[in-house]
Amino acid sequence: MPDRTGKVLPIIHQAPLPLDRLILTEPPDAEAVPMDVLFVGGGPAGLAGAIALARLVKADNAAGGDLGDVQIGVLEKAGALGEHSLSGAVVNPNAIRSLFPELTDKDFPFRAPVAGERVYYLTDSRAVRIPTPPTMQNHGFFIASLCEIVRWLGEKAEGLGVNIFTGFPASSLLAEGQRVTGVRTAPSGLSRNGEQGSAYTPPTDITAQITVLAEGTRGTLSQAYLEWQKISSDNPQIFALGVKEIWETLKPLDAVVHTLGWPLPKDCFGGSFMYPLTRNLVALGLVVGLDYKRSSDDVHEMLQRMKLHPLFREILESGEMVEWGAKTIPEGGYYALPKKRHGDGVMIIGDSAGFVEVASLKGVHYAMQSGMFAARAAFDALKRKDTSAAALKEYDAMVDGSFIASDLRKRRNMRLTFQRDNFYVAGLKAGIMTVTGGALLGGKIESHADADVSRDVKPPEPFTPDGKLTFSKLDAVFKSGNATRDDIPSHLIVGPDITPVVADLYSHMCPAGVYERDGDRLVVSPANCIDCKATDVLGPRWTPREGGSGPKYRQM
Repeated sequence: MPDRTGKVLPIIHQAPLPLDRLILTEPPDAEAVPMDVLFVGGGPAGLAGAIALARLVKADNAAGGDLGDVQIGVLEKAGALGEHSLSGAVVNPNAIRSLFPELTDKDFPFRAPVAGERVYYLTDSRAVRIPTPPTMQNHGFFIASLCEIVRWLGEKAEGLGVNIFTGFPASSLLAEGQRVTGVRTAPSGLSRNGEQGSAYTPPTDITAQITVLAEGTRGTLSQAYLEWQKISSDNPQIFALGVKEIWETLKPLDAVVHTLGWPLPKDCFGGSFMYPLTRNLVALGLVVGLDYKRSSDDVHEMLQRMKLHPLFREILESGEMVEWGAKTIPEGGYYALPKKRHGDGVMIIGDSAGFVEVASLKGVHYAMQSGMFAARAAFDALKRKDTSAAALKEYDAMVDGSFIASDLRKRRNMRLTFQRDNFYVAGLKAGIMTVTGGALLGGKIESHADADVSRDVKPPEPFTPDGKLTFSKLDAVFKSGNATRDDIPSHLIVGPDITPVVADLYSHMCPAGVYERDGDRLVVSPANCIDCKATDVLGPRWTPREGGSGPKYRQM
């Protein structure tokens, strides 16, 4: 099916998932590293799960249980914990309090409690303060850096004897029949054409009785497993792209700030945030749904324009941007959850399962809580010596009976109505849904995947960054700490029939300047990639690459 005149449809230019590379039905290597439970991903979900499981095993052994030494592993693709972690983040503390009941809020790696908050509707020159919607009220929550939370959790996990392997991306699931038996890591030291260089390190097989996929947003192995097992959801998952900056400022910010409206077009879903991390450190970002309507819509550039608005310029001017990053966010909510998040020897947790509640802009505590539920299910399965799907279904039952599912169900249509209605009608409906807890306008709204949204081919509005307040994509990538080798093999699978207008779409979609149109052809610079996964949503497929590649976030 070709693009229509003046339109481009991303899905017809996207390559399929390479299941033959992602699911390996072959015996593990003879030198495979054995684990009992392996968490794939060292973010808040995987680390919380590993900590909870280690504590359960320790308590059981102290009580005379028969589990003995249980080897728990966490596999993380970044070179160090936290380097690929990015979130807003205003954190609901309920999950971390549950994980560490012996600690107080002052012990947790939070920056500060939310002391005040303001919400504005923006035009290109004005900011009109509006009442804070109930879903966005953050009293009792904490401003935090997800990088710092992850590093803190990593220390706690190591203190409990958890094996943490950084710099090891899981590139394939190992399977025996329908059962997941572990993972194979990506090799390193390959040249651009795939030849083994002097620093070559071969893949490593890691086996496990239970593999827990905690890959974060748009997890490649999670996608592959669900497709392999033909596990569906009521609606397809949809995503937003968030682009974030950290600024050292001369003028302090005294409240959590959110905005709606400009610089987003009226038919785009999203908004901005600006949070005070310290007296002179501010986090700000823009989040935009990837179901936007034009080939030239560009989230990074929207953020740069936004900083010129008086609301932001007053805080940022004379300051310095010290860090930049980007990440996709699952926004489909309740109806986009996979109908099964477990199988023989496997569970899927956190953002990989879609546990994000977009109306309240929250996901960290859902990720941690799902990891803790997976730990309980894994512990019970090990005790019974049965790690089949029948034993691990306890995990889904715990999620479905918890605040994770109930929160997502209450707000099940608040994002979806923005796909169907204009900004003002959708906003009115979202307010009704909030007041009634989803009781009114609660019937399922059909949704469509982001790549199925046809884009109008429109030229971009000219924009020239000044290098002081606004920045090019390449300048921004430098601030992400990206240290990927220039001669790394491409981890991006480009689909068929990449026309000039598709190349334009990709160049605007990617916040890191990976894609560029040169004449009528697409030029790909894979070393620029910061693993935000926007490409995997709308363009070339993202696959795991050499460990330690990508950004090195410090305060995101």
